[in-house]
Amino acid sequence: MNNTWNRVSILGCGWLGLPLAERLVSSGYQVKGSTTSPEKLELLRQKNIQPFLINLSANPDALYLADFLKADCLIISFPPRLRAGGEALYLPQIQLLTSALRQSSVKKVLFISSTSVYREVNGTVKENDPAVILKESPLYQAENLMQNSSGYKTIILRFGGLVGGNRHPGRFLAGKTEVPQPEAPVNLIHLEDCLQLCAKLIQNPTPHHEVYNAVTDKHPSRNEFYTAVAKNLGLTPPQFAATETPQFKIISNEKLKVALAYEFIYPDPMFFF
Repeated sequence: MNNTWNRVSILGCGWLGLPLAERLVSSGYQVKGSTTSPEKLELLRQKNIQPFLINLSANPDALYLADFLKADCLIISFPPRLRAGGEALYLPQIQLLTSALRQSSVKKVLFISSTSVYREVNGTVKENDPAVILKESPLYQAENLMQNSSGYKTIILRFGGLVGGNRHPGRFLAGKTEVPQPEAPVNLIHLEDCLQLCAKLIQNPTPHHEVYNAVTDKHPSRNEFYTAVAKNLGLTPPQFAATETPQFKIISNEKLKVALAYEFIYPDPMFFF
């Protein structure tokens, strides 16, 4: 553990945030974790995570939020909710958070984003090409808000489709028919790689704001991958539509691998399970 960053706050202890908090606690970090569910507070406490009940859309008490942000590193791990108008609430939540951060001790922010900020360009996508960005994406706008501060350095980690833990992709399309884009490549990442990458980025010095894509090395087709993982669970494989005009992107992970000298634990989605 790098003692420079021994106090970590995780905003959003869900699919990624909770196991990440557990891993950091086991490595000797002092970890605060937030949830919007009162019934989850005891679970966090039992795992030696200092629990906080924080809902940024409900105007949390400023002193309570300031206490949560008494940390060296903040990990933001809650995506915009796509239902019930959740996307419209997302940017005001991030704006409230950035205002609170300006008064905090946080020096590094790890913002969990997504490769959904990229257009389908029918080719390879890298981080530094503005032409491939969906500028209207709430996530992309939130990224910009986080990186507009000089008081702390923000690392944007754009994950591909999240797999592992209780997310088995064999259930995603099983039994469905006329599934589009059979030959489009998948851009995925396993939970174990997510956790390992977050831990490395917390430890590494961050001289300036940075953006990384995080996906597997291999990109099998949707047909190949989702057929295999459905069979892995003994479920009916999806039936794909006839070949159509392709709409896809292949996310490059080269920048991340070079910067962190990182080798993926699960480089090929066909061997996730």
